[in-house]
Amino acid sequence: MVFLRMKQHHFQLSNFQLSNFPIMTTKLKAGDKAPDFRAMDQNGKTRSLADYKGKKLALFFYPKDMTPGCTAEACNLRDNISALKAAGIYPVGVSVDDEKSHKKFEEKHHLSFPLLADTEHKIVNDYGVWGLKKFMGKEYMGTLRTTFLINEKGIIEHIIDKVKTADHSGQILEIWQ
Repeated sequence: MVFLRMKQHHFQLSNFQLSNFPIMTTKLKAGDKAPDFRAMDQNGKTRSLADYKGKKLALFFYPKDMTPGCTAEACNLRDNISALKAAGIYPVGVSVDDEKSHKKFEEKHHLSFPLLADTEHKIVNDYGVWGLKKFMGKEYMGTLRTTFLINEKGIIEHIIDKVKTADHSGQILEIWQ
């Protein structure tokens, strides 16, 4: 039984279960062709998978701009961008935040890579990273922190689903070196 609270009134919904909502977890695996994507980044530039043909792409999905874990992850990638690019790896972030939010995030933390705005949830759904999360005993739907390492031919080589936010660049480099 779930209770919704709106303007100090409680509404009871009978037979309501979280299991009635789709829980997306990635069905993609290493060796699969990466789903194509097209989205605007924080600077209003349209980015797509085709832009990274011939390059190694670290497509990282994160829950929300300006939150502690997402900031730690983005700053770790920023601080190690030279090592990543020396290895031919290009990080690209994706969240369901809008371009304006991404721009503030980029400016505040001096980020040097694209952040894609997936406000329609197309990319998170195509990659299977929109799912059930828990925080402080509450369940809700959100972006599951996941990174897809996509090779020069657009094939997924590795999926990192246990991201170490403070050393994500280290995880990526360890796999791809």
